[in-house]
Amino acid sequence: MSSTFNRRKFLQTSAVAGAAMLWSPKLHASQLPDALSAEIGKSKWDLDSPALLLDLDKLEFNLKAVSAPLAGTRVGVRPHVKTHKCPAIAKMQIDAGAVGVCAAKLSESEVMLENGISNVLMTGVNVTKPKIIKAMEIRKKYPGFIQAVDNPQNAQDLQDAAKAAGIIADVVVDIDVIKRSGVPAGEPALALAQLVDKLPNLRFRGILAYDGGVQHVKGFKARKTRAFKTFEPVVESYELIKSSGLNLEIFSGGGTGTYDMMHEIPGFTDGQVGSYVFMDCQYLEIGGAKNEDRFDDFEASLTVLTTIINANYPNRLVTDSGAKSFTLNKPTGWVVGEPDFLYNAGSDEYGTISFENANKTYRVGDKLEVIVPHCDPVVNLYDFMYGIRNEKVESILPILARGKSQ
Repeated sequence: MSSTFNRRKFLQTSAVAGAAMLWSPKLHASQLPDALSAEIGKSKWDLDSPALLLDLDKLEFNLKAVSAPLAGTRVGVRPHVKTHKCPAIAKMQIDAGAVGVCAAKLSESEVMLENGISNVLMTGVNVTKPKIIKAMEIRKKYPGFIQAVDNPQNAQDLQDAAKAAGIIADVVVDIDVIKRSGVPAGEPALALAQLVDKLPNLRFRGILAYDGGVQHVKGFKARKTRAFKTFEPVVESYELIKSSGLNLEIFSGGGTGTYDMMHEIPGFTDGQVGSYVFMDCQYLEIGGAKNEDRFDDFEASLTVLTTIINANYPNRLVTDSGAKSFTLNKPTGWVVGEPDFLYNAGSDEYGTISFENANKTYRVGDKLEVIVPHCDPVVNLYDFMYGIRNEKVESILPILARGKSQ
């Protein structure tokens, strides 16, 4: 079966609706600015564009689907909030059984903690003096905050700051997989874990390791083979640290692309899934355990609503949504219901659609939904998402950690 056929079928098939979940958004209509509260109840097709749409039925399906392959494995999920930057969605993930959440940055962590998410693991390291001081202030206020360390000097700096703040800070050791961050595996990882354990104002909680390079390897079998191979040094590090008698209550890592295989790693406790809540073109193309051509374990719940503003030329449409609405142009966005459309978001303000076949005749003013190339940076462009159910605006979800990159 060809990829083109599968793509056509995917785009033309309606979503599988998940069972309804009880959820109240962070902001109710009465608390929203007048201009936004007036949008509640509208048809999504009446919204102005560009607009970020979140299909709530599909989202709820994804929240349940991520845990299904992990049932009975003692492995949980610790979703990465860098994907959605939205405390309301983080709350939904916790309610669906997540052991906590991850955050990439200190500012993201603070937003989540301030908005009722009590267990936040920061996967990046804090190395500058202002960040270290701020991290200790956050830890003093929120006991559920855990931060990472990947070098001895940073461990000592954290120790000094924790002592000055009069606290004991929870720490995990980040082990390198892709030469981006983390301490080298093996003896260096063991030595750093032992150092952290000996420092009186730090509490060693375990380890984390993330292989970002394997998440988008196409084909489930190829992805699993590479994931397990690249993780071998991490497993060896885990065994060394475990044999030394240190506490290893956390062994966290993985991502959406490896969510259903990491439970086979010895000692692994939780997967740092992120994009599964929304899905995007990058992930949809990699294939899954049940479908080698299409990663259809999860529904594409996030789209950008765009309006056609020019239809003057044959087989060509221009929209109001370019790079400032999508950030990336490769892979191209997928126009829902039009598998033959090629969406080019290379211009700052404009999107250009080229095609040979269309399912209808389009005119200026018509609206389209586009599945985004990569969900994380797209979310960071918008102040809020429209929560859509039955094609109407049910809620508005503020992206409170938008722009929190420090």
